[in-house]
Amino acid sequence: MEYKKILHGLDGSEGSFKALEHAVELARRFGAELHTISVEEVPHYPGTVGEVVEAKQAANGAYGQVMQRARLIAEEQGVELQSHVFVGHEVKTIVEFIKERGFDLLVIGFMGHSALYDRVMGSTCQGLVRLAGGAVLVVK
Repeated sequence: MEYKKILHGLDGSEGSFKALEHAVELARRFGAELHTISVEEVPHYPGTVGEVVEAKQAANGAYGQVMQRARLIAEEQGVELQSHVFVGHEVKTIVEFIKERGFDLLVIGFMGHSALYDRVMGSTCQGLVRLAGGAVLVVK
């Protein structure tokens, strides 16, 4: 199997950085594009469109340092990393992004404890394995 476009799920946890190491190695080995996606959930009951915009700006800021660390890891291996941050439901947003951009492989951590938002991502992993249309590599 050869991969041309790889997507990595980045939540800021050490588990997601462990998965990133695998994604970087695969991208280097296959000469594949490597992208990372981070998703901040929308406020459950936003009162205005402004609240959603504020949430997106906060997500971009919160993930700034995480994305910088990820870029450095990739650059050390000679791999260019393209980062994307969205606000929305994690599983739905990632699955739609995979379909829109035609990724061959999704690489995610098995269960991460997010350093940014102090939550367990196990249910996100399960949802992605079940709903992502292509190959999924889950790193423990």
